[in-house]
Amino acid sequence: MDQKIDSKTGTYGYDLAFMKEQKMDFVQLRDEKGKSCLMISPALQGRVMTSTANGESGRSFGWINYKLIKSGAVSNQFNPYGGEERLWFGPEGGPFSIYFQKGKEQVFANWLVPKEIDTKPFEVVAQTPVSVNFRKEFTLANASGTNMEVGVERNVKLLARSEAESALQLSLDTSLNYVAYESENILTNKGKSAWTKESGFLSIWLLSMFNPSESGVVFVPFKKGSETDLEKIVTDDYFGKVPSDRLLVKDGVLFFKTDGKCRSKIGLSPLRSLPWCGSYDPENRVLTLLWFSKPENRMKYVNSKWGKQDDPLSGDAVNSYNDGPVADGSVMGPFYEIESSSPAALLAPGDRITHKQMIFHISGDETQLSLITEKLFNISISDIKQAF
Repeated sequence: MDQKIDSKTGTYGYDLAFMKEQKMDFVQLRDEKGKSCLMISPALQGRVMTSTANGESGRSFGWINYKLIKSGAVSNQFNPYGGEERLWFGPEGGPFSIYFQKGKEQVFANWLVPKEIDTKPFEVVAQTPVSVNFRKEFTLANASGTNMEVGVERNVKLLARSEAESALQLSLDTSLNYVAYESENILTNKGKSAWTKESGFLSIWLLSMFNPSESGVVFVPFKKGSETDLEKIVTDDYFGKVPSDRLLVKDGVLFFKTDGKCRSKIGLSPLRSLPWCGSYDPENRVLTLLWFSKPENRMKYVNSKWGKQDDPLSGDAVNSYNDGPVADGSVMGPFYEIESSSPAALLAPGDRITHKQMIFHISGDETQLSLITEKLFNISISDIKQAF
């Protein structure tokens, strides 16, 4: 029987009731007090749909596409259901893309998301109150005609306060509400042929979709240095040049406006990127931090640019996307994304690559939040708020 949704829009309780009403299969992870919660969908590849730091009455942090889910419609091309951490694979474009068939022009009409990372479920193989493990094996074909036998393991764990503090290397004031979790994503070459720069390769790609706010800002620290040594600081022309009033480069930090009103995207190369980035929502005093496992030694990352590429192994390690109207005025979300990628998986048969990501949502007094950003990034909450 359908459950009537009577919780306040924007709360975790609302999303919980919505998922039940729509008969969407999900797993919940909760801490002992029931404050830190995750909602995860096995049907959507172990996707973290949303989280909260304060139980059912708390703010829901993940963006969910209510309209699409409620419609029941399923597209053969792509189903943007949302979710604050979903598993994808790169490259999206180029000679080894897994989103375009061999011989097809790489334009939107021919873009096709593999069902294995869109609508097909992952198997739950283990579960505790604070963790869940998923597995799946399948075959992907790339634009060069190579079939790739893939094995995936995805393990999601809710982090206790002590684990979150250890990861942040600081103490969280007891007045702060927080939720933190880690995902471990393992990609294995299950075939008999190596994944090479001649035949094709994959990467683990994690995309996190969050709810925007009028004054929301993503901040991305980067390695300072000359463009001769480290190449350009940021790629800012994915959908046309990002307007100058939406992207600020200052003292080793990028500030990117994420209000859901201007479709734009930025990316940092592995030479420039650091393993931390985040966002701040001044309206709700929510600090979101994202850490990802980035090797210290130089590695090649996949290039997801559509069409002809000069170098298929010259891609980004971290990206951020701000949603907004397209040419006809329609908007998918709005939402904003922070994305992290693993190095290219150039794997011999049986070999594997692991990519980890941790997400922290911390809310409360801005003075306490500022202590966190000052220690981690040498910037204050005031610096973030006043960037634009």
